[in-house]
Amino acid sequence: MSQARDHGSDHWPIRPFKTFKTFKNRGARPGARSRRRAAAHWAAGTPVLPVLTVSVVVLVDLVGGAGMIWLPLLAAGPALAATTNGPRGVLCVGVLAAVLGATLGTRDGVPGHELAAVLTALVAVTLASGLASALRGRRERVLAAVRSVAETAQHALLRPVPATVGPVQVAVRYSAAAAEARIGGDLYALIPTPYGVRLIVGDVRGKGLPAVGTTALVLGVFREAAYDEPDLLAVAGRIERSLARNLGCDDFVTAVVVGYPRPGHLEVVNCGHAPPLLVRASGSVMAVEPTHPAPPLGLRALTGQAPGLQVLPFADGDQLLLYTDGVTEARDRDREFYPLREGLARHVSDEPARTLTALHDELLAHVGGRLHDDAALLLIRKPATAEQAVPGTTVPELAADAG
Repeated sequence: MSQARDHGSDHWPIRPFKTFKTFKNRGARPGARSRRRAAAHWAAGTPVLPVLTVSVVVLVDLVGGAGMIWLPLLAAGPALAATTNGPRGVLCVGVLAAVLGATLGTRDGVPGHELAAVLTALVAVTLASGLASALRGRRERVLAAVRSVAETAQHALLRPVPATVGPVQVAVRYSAAAAEARIGGDLYALIPTPYGVRLIVGDVRGKGLPAVGTTALVLGVFREAAYDEPDLLAVAGRIERSLARNLGCDDFVTAVVVGYPRPGHLEVVNCGHAPPLLVRASGSVMAVEPTHPAPPLGLRALTGQAPGLQVLPFADGDQLLLYTDGVTEARDRDREFYPLREGLARHVSDEPARTLTALHDELLAHVGGRLHDDAALLLIRKPATAEQAVPGTTVPELAADAG
């Protein structure tokens, strides 16, 4: 099955790929898969740890014969079940604990009023734990619904990018600071147009869900302007005018807009963003500093400075890395910034996906496993003629983390 979207005369089909898991599942019999799913569901819903806790208390009582000393600990079973199981599992553990408690109390000769007090407390803990379990389940369902909406918004704003778009190879890595939301204030998009491949990487002031509206606005305007405007400066101008009408006086977006209009040439418009890193086929890395520094998008009216257009040579084997400040401002325990330029020089390869995977892993190790700001990495590479990918791995309109 393939999918294509028509823009004029350009068709960019998507070819599906098959994984080992696909063939493995295809070879398995439906009955075996159903049994595995049922077994997994049963294992997930069985209160193994709470039952084990009750069993340990019973075993200690049988060995020590201490009677009232150990019986109150049976309440730990339903209390623990409330953290791992639903109300039905809590009730089952509570009933089991009550039956075993009554049996042990009678066996050990515990006075009736003391045994009644223990069982009453056990019933009360079971009921309270069941209520807590029901509330926890409800919160989990609400959280799952919110995350589903966030994932839908992410796929609508930051669409997946294939390995090849037009004549260039592409890779993206995205990590949102609001981990549960999975979307943030960093944006990136890549679109094949009649004027060549065009892309944008930007950073909205702020982070998390409040920045999503601005992200959607920028990406929407970019997708339209990139396809309509023959001049890359005009693309940036349309985004600027839209933001000036819709943003507050304190809001802005730093961004780099890049175009690949013809073989061997790259156009860059930098609006207050971190300079991209250009990697030559020889392996040397250089920062593409703007020749005409310009303010971020949305603030041009305050300074009157317009961005300039830089034209760079982009030969076979060259690569360009665009990123946001969540990468370069990531600190380790010693408050040292992550050295992106040196890291790129260490990990650069002929496969952009492998390069970004190594960079992203090193970045997470640098900060201790969790980023505190949205971070985006987008790498494009012009393969040599002999390396050109088989057509059919690109789409006509893409806007691709997000980690």
